[in-house]
Amino acid sequence: MTAHRFLEPLDVIFPRGNKLFGAAGSYGAALMPPWPSVAAGALRSRMLVDAGIDLDAFAAGEAPVEGLGTPQSPGPFRVSRFLLARRVEGAVEALHPVPADVVVMEHDGGYQTRYLSPTVLDEAIATSAPLAHHPVLAIDEQDKPVSGLWLSAAGWEAWLEGKPIAAEHLVKSEALWRLDDRVGVALAPDTRSAEEGKLFTVQGVALKQDVGFLVEVTGAEPPATGLVRLGGDGRSAALSTVGAIRWPRPDYAALAGAGRCRLVLTSPALFPGGWRLPSQDETGRFQAQGIRGQVVCAAIPRHGVVSGWDLAQRHPKPAERAVPAGAVYWIEDLQVTPEALERITREGLWPEKGGDPQRRAEGFNACEFALWNPRS
Repeated sequence: MTAHRFLEPLDVIFPRGNKLFGAAGSYGAALMPPWPSVAAGALRSRMLVDAGIDLDAFAAGEAPVEGLGTPQSPGPFRVSRFLLARRVEGAVEALHPVPADVVVMEHDGGYQTRYLSPTVLDEAIATSAPLAHHPVLAIDEQDKPVSGLWLSAAGWEAWLEGKPIAAEHLVKSEALWRLDDRVGVALAPDTRSAEEGKLFTVQGVALKQDVGFLVEVTGAEPPATGLVRLGGDGRSAALSTVGAIRWPRPDYAALAGAGRCRLVLTSPALFPGGWRLPSQDETGRFQAQGIRGQVVCAAIPRHGVVSGWDLAQRHPKPAERAVPAGAVYWIEDLQVTPEALERITREGLWPEKGGDPQRRAEGFNACEFALWNPRS
């Protein structure tokens, strides 16, 4: 069972990260895009209300719900994809972060893209990198790199196939949303009245018209229409059903036969070894969910920290270091079947044993595989 929904905020939203705010003079920065757990919480909450479930009984594990299970033992519900998206000519188009192995530069008034290439550096160059290969950008002239861009559906398909990414494949953040600072007043916990001199600022996100979030859910049927509470302060978002989506798919048989590939994270990932893939050792060897290989190179943006609030237990979720979406791993000596590659793409990359079932349901550790040798 697979369902697609489009979440379209009706007001400014407050997608908060892991940094505390609320003290006098503090600044609460927005996290864009939000964690996939935001969509999971919004949809599951709505499903519980629609089913007329006693929320206290559900929180205590006394009222299991088909598809959702209980907070202590989650059911098959899972957010398998959570992406920024926009409506284009009536259809919903998913937008992806630019993968970390792609460098976008300003060139002659436009954009030029180049792929990083795994390279063994001369032995005279000493680094602290744990892998033998380094992601290197080989260009004749240095141009100014550009950030704050997203890949269109056509650009994502080009990346999966290792083809050049054109300027028309790139979408500016400014075309999708603008930031909107709001001033708040701290409240006294006992009287709920304003405390004198305790002002703080919260960064809101105002999405442009026809821009929202595309959610793919497996294991349960989410509501088809209506409203959900989304992000900090529970701002309203309209929920609508999206028809069948043609997700670009690499040739899994060709990848398995080639014995090498690239792996990209499409959501933040929580790995026991920090940046390392599940069971990856100091040499780069790893094994998980029917796939074996040697990580020879990795391009990983700055790590983040994922936490959240557990409504059922009424306490914060553990803060965990997360590898951001867009991180790229180059894998050689790949031993895997096409079926295993497709299953991992569908279910996420997790350790053979362990892994928080709640985080699985919330959509973390999603990934995709692509051809090894891109052409700039």
